[in-house]
Parts: sequence; C-alpha cells; structure tokens
Amino acid sequence: MHILIAEDEAKTSAYLVKGLTENGFTVDTAADGRTALRLAHAHVYDAVVLDVMLPALDGWSVVQSLRATGSRTPVLFLTARDRVEDRVRGLELGGDDYLVKPFAFSELLARLRSLLRRGAQLQSELLRVADLVIDPVAHRAERAGQVLYLTPKEFALLALLARGTGRVFARTYIAENVWGVDFDTQTNVVDVVIRRLRTKVDTPFDDPLIHTVRGVGYVLEKR
Repeated sequence: MHILIAEDEAKTSAYLVKGLTENGFTVDTAADGRTALRLAHAHVYDAVVLDVMLPALDGWSVVQSLRATGSRTPVLFLTARDRVEDRVRGLELGGDDYLVKPFAFSELLARLRSLLRRGAQLQSELLRVADLVIDPVAHRAERAGQVLYLTPKEFALLALLARGTGRVFARTYIAENVWGVDFDTQTNVVDVVIRRLRTKVDTPFDDPLIHTVRGVGYVLEKR
C-alpha cells in the first residue's frame, strides 16, 4: 500500500513514516500543501494522511482540489483542531475520516486500514456524457467503446469538466484545480491541453463534446 503523509511537523512526520513503514506501507511525505497536491496528482496513492494546518496551502484546499478533479483516494485528516465545525467541514469537503492530535498510532493505523478496506469495496462511479464514459477510480476513459489514451493532466481536466457537465469552467478555475493554485494563469497551457484533449475526445468522432465559450472558458456537453 502506498500512502502520502502531508505533515509539516518534522517529528510527527518521522513518527508516522517509521510506524507505517514497519507495518508494510510505502510512504511519501510532503511538508506543505502545494507539494502534497502536486504529489497526489502525479502518483496513485491508496490513501492520504493530511494535516489541516499546512503551510502554502491548507488541508481543506488540498482535499477540495483533489475531489474537484475526480480523485476518490481516501483522505484521513490529522489535526490539532478538534472543534465540531472543523470536523464537519473536513468531511463535507471530501475527507473520509478525522483524527485529532495528540493521537495513538494504533488508532491511526486502525482507521487507515478501515479506510483502505472501504476504498477497495467501492465500485467505480462512472461519469457519462453522451457516448463518453469516464471511470475516475480506474483512471480510464472511452468514447463509443474506444479507449482514450490520456496523460494524467488530460484525464484530470476531462474528469473536472465531466463532473460539471453543462457548466462553463473558467481557465483560472481549471488551472487552480488541475495544476494547483500557484499555477501561472498568464500562460496558455490550459488551452494547449484542451486542444490535445479535443484531438482525442472529439476529432475521431462525429459530434464534439468540448466547447469553447468565448471570453469565459470551456464546457463539456452534447449539443
């Protein structure tokens, strides 16, 4: 099992790495939210242990961005904030469990294993737009029965559009949720990736699904 730990307290991070490694897990670490988000987009993790009060980008924003791009990786919030409002917010934003510091490692391990079992039992929540089918869990997309071979960023962008079918997404919103909040929106990389997506999703087929709303952004829908 491959776990990402996003924790800025070095002692806590080292403690978790040692304990999880001894229990057979492979562990990556991030000391700030931006690094955590970048790693989560670049790799497939079985679960994420996520501190709320991270520098650069807080845990709320990290999990919100992950869920916006279709990720269903189980997230265990780990934080000193124990107010009911904080727990509710974390769960509503897409977290799966919440553990308050200080904690016993045995409890964290039990909760993590529970999340992993629950995740393994989940069936894919397929996204469908006309004859386009996207499986966010398997990271697989196909149209009219033909598999679409997409890069991770292409898949993340397509899943984002599909989750908001009929909604126009501004370039800035796409950039923030696919590349992270620090992304330079003055570049044209969003347009470049959209063009690549169109050659795979639209060009080989009769009806285009990705549309440009001039001066606003992009929308995925059948017209």
